[in-house]
Amino acid sequence: MSQHSPEPDDVFAWIDDAERAREQAGLVRTLRPRPAASPLLDLASNDYLGLSRHPETVRGAREAAERWGAGATGSRLVTGTTELHAELERELAAFCGFEAALVLSSGYAANLAAVTALSDRGTLVVSDAGNHASIVDGCRLSRAGIEVIPHSDPEAARKALGAQEGRSMLVSDSVFSVDGDAAPLAAYAAACRERGAALVVDDAHGLGVLGEGGRGALHAAGLAGAPGVVATLTLSKSLGSQGGAVLGPAKVIRHLVNTARTFIFDTGLAPAAAGAALASLRLLRREPERAGRGREPERAGRAREVADRLYGRLTASGLTAARPDAAVVSVRAPSAAAALRWAADCREAGLSVGCFRPPSVPDGISRLRLTARADLTGDEIDRAVETILRTAPAGATDC
Repeated sequence: MSQHSPEPDDVFAWIDDAERAREQAGLVRTLRPRPAASPLLDLASNDYLGLSRHPETVRGAREAAERWGAGATGSRLVTGTTELHAELERELAAFCGFEAALVLSSGYAANLAAVTALSDRGTLVVSDAGNHASIVDGCRLSRAGIEVIPHSDPEAARKALGAQEGRSMLVSDSVFSVDGDAAPLAAYAAACRERGAALVVDDAHGLGVLGEGGRGALHAAGLAGAPGVVATLTLSKSLGSQGGAVLGPAKVIRHLVNTARTFIFDTGLAPAAAGAALASLRLLRREPERAGRGREPERAGRAREVADRLYGRLTASGLTAARPDAAVVSVRAPSAAAALRWAADCREAGLSVGCFRPPSVPDGISRLRLTARADLTGDEIDRAVETILRTAPAGATDC
């Protein structure tokens, strides 16, 4: 007698159990399409400088699509590289202070490319515990030896790197996406120099917000263009577009072209996204200087000012928030369920905020995540603060 085979639907019966467990823990995630013109006040997106709808950014996307077509049509090594991609790479590298750049289809792909192509089985990769999921996945895929160190701990990095005789690399966000705190880049770089290790930094949340002219956290730390330093970026935050990039010495970029799987086997960045990013970059580069603030650009400085105002007013009212080093303000919630309800109540009141819960947060603490956009007005800041305070759940002031 043949053994009974399960019905096809039974193959995925385990998903029902997983879904029930998520529901009980308050960790269900759902897609919520938004209209083109949302009535909500947006403090959830990563459009730090308010450029995603800027006329010049939109025009850059439109003109690129009209000239080059809707898609890149193939891998960058086959048909997917246009003159526009090369132009974006040259200007991005020059703006950020690096020798060369390579544009990929997303910031996630850029981190996978940098980590996997610059390491192998004989490499030690030291990773900050607060790093983004794309860095974590890059570490897993690299087949290298991985050591995760406590968050923002240069001494732990020094000790970990000192235990390796061969190649080693330290990987960190520049500004961590959960709490908006900045990594100790100068101390991390010193540990790398002392141990002869490479430093790879994801500057997704630093570009456009930190550094002279918005050139990023590495530029602010005096590390842009250093021989042993590689940066990864996303074009989807301060530049209001889509895509990612790796910046560093020219030989590093040549190596990625020949070895990075997320570059070689992926369709190139769509021309419209490249055109939009280039238009935003040029707009940022020519921003008027702020009176009395040296060469700090208007938008970058304004984004940080908004973050400071949100943080100051929310904490003064008793909520617990992480002091922002860039444009992210993180407000603690009593539980995952409370965070979800809080975000929903804010939305009901006309305010869109981020809701971060496990497993997205390394420390397991649920939060509202606010984006301090440069184009928020004083009245909008007042409205956001009032809404968050009015909808705060019981226990929010005890976190």
